[in-house]
Amino acid sequence: MSAVRRISFSKLSQKDASAAIARHEMLFAGRIGGARAVFAFCDLSGLDLSGRNLSDADFTGALMEETNLAGARLDSASFFGADLRRANLAGATMRRADMRGASLRGANLIGADLYEADLREGTIAEKDRFGNLRVMQHDVGPSELPDALMSSANLERAKLSGALAVRADFTDAIMRSCKLMRANLRHAKLNGANLENADLSGCILAGADLSGAILVGAQMTNTVFDGANMTGALLKNPEVTQTISLSEILNAHGRWAETDGREGTPADLTGADLREMKSLAHRQLTALIAPGAMMYGLDLSGASLQGSNLSGADLRSVRLAGADLRGANLSGAKLGNANLHDAKLGPLLISDQRLLPARLDKAHARYADFRGADMSRARLNDSDLAYANLLGADLRDCELSGAILSGAKLPPMIAEAMVSSTMADPR
Repeated sequence: MSAVRRISFSKLSQKDASAAIARHEMLFAGRIGGARAVFAFCDLSGLDLSGRNLSDADFTGALMEETNLAGARLDSASFFGADLRRANLAGATMRRADMRGASLRGANLIGADLYEADLREGTIAEKDRFGNLRVMQHDVGPSELPDALMSSANLERAKLSGALAVRADFTDAIMRSCKLMRANLRHAKLNGANLENADLSGCILAGADLSGAILVGAQMTNTVFDGANMTGALLKNPEVTQTISLSEILNAHGRWAETDGREGTPADLTGADLREMKSLAHRQLTALIAPGAMMYGLDLSGASLQGSNLSGADLRSVRLAGADLRGANLSGAKLGNANLHDAKLGPLLISDQRLLPARLDKAHARYADFRGADMSRARLNDSDLAYANLLGADLRDCELSGAILSGAKLPPMIAEAMVSSTMADPR
């Protein structure tokens, strides 16, 4: 193989790029005159391509420093060997995109969807007239993610084997079944990240922050954790050590709830680890006391939990679809990626004149699914609902002061109210 050759680029203006994108969008709309956008080895640095549909477009080897691609549709697009340093890809959809060998140094991918994206190593080469391969590369080498902002991004089943991601920010990222073999994540931020069943074999995580990360089922052969912060990380399913089984405790609680206290015993599961139960679907758990309990991944679909105290509980990835949580206390609970589709989170009538509202104040519910949920009068003050799906939810008279709603899918009435509030107070 001969020496490395520099890439020559065709510089495009905003007008040139917009015209090519318009034809690409016409192609996707099935209109006459459409054509696939091919930006291979083009210079698109600093251009604004935000919000455009560029799925399946070709950006092979393109120079895209500080290009604005926020909210763009880039599914199955090819960025093989592209230079995306400091590019803005916040909220972009890049499902199954080919990112092999791309440089994402300092890029903003906050909230981006990179499901099954390929970010492995890659090198562009061409054949000369003698049939020999010549490597073509940018000023910076391939497979780079140092200082990239990927917090709250979806990297489920993504391929990052051998990637260089020193100091990258993966806070609260979804990284289930992610391939990270031999990746260098030294001093990376992975606090709260979901790495369930991820392959971390040979991965360097020295000095990384893994506090609160989910590592259940992760492969960690020869993984380097020197100096890593593992505070509160979930490493494996709990070992059963109770003399009285959780099943017996919950059965007694169910009898107590069903007989209005005539039989059974109310359960106090403060700080308990309930993951061994796996499923409590449709169980009678009214007025359960379980603040700070560990319930990660549990199936509580259709469960009766009205009036329960689940403050500070870990309910990440829990299935609560159709569950009755009227008047429940979920203050400070972790609800990231939880399924609360059609859940009842309205007020609980506890006397003729008193309603007990559900509490989700200071809850961490990024990417939670609240579609169709009754959340009337719920207290959501200072909650983190970034990227949550609230479409079809009943939010009448709920309290949302201080709530984080960036990237959330909101009912039209709430979205319009937020726009009006922003216009009234431009700060």
